[in-house]
Amino acid sequence: MSDDLTWLLVRNNSSFLVKRNGLELSSEPNNLTNLNSFKYSGLANKKAIGITPGPSNRGVTVVAKKTNIASYKPAKAINKVTLTKGVRRSAKSFTSLLTKSHYRPDLRKAALARISAIYQSQKPPKVHAKKTGRRHTKKPKN
Repeated sequence: MSDDLTWLLVRNNSSFLVKRNGLELSSEPNNLTNLNSFKYSGLANKKAIGITPGPSNRGVTVVAKKTNIASYKPAKAINKVTLTKGVRRSAKSFTSLLTKSHYRPDLRKAALARISAIYQSQKPPKVHAKKTGRRHTKKPKN
């Protein structure tokens, strides 16, 4: 089935479709921005990229669809690579892995933003010392 026909069937009727506050979002796998659009759809496109947090919440896992596998073997049509070297090295690896090989170069910016957001969420929260400002402490009267 062609990508366009798949999109026509999936765009309004899908179990992944979420409509809230005037937005149409999608929770499908391999959708980088979670928008319900043909460009980012992981179901309708033969070439799709998905980025998820890595195992044990360390690094990111990049998922790409293989195009030369038959459609009735969906488990074998996925290529997974886990990147755990940090934000900059993971971004460099991603760009050399997929976008320089001309595999959906239009998704590069959204994918790099997703990688950065996942790494940001995996950082431990900063613990700040409790502030004791001057205006909150009582001064002893002489």
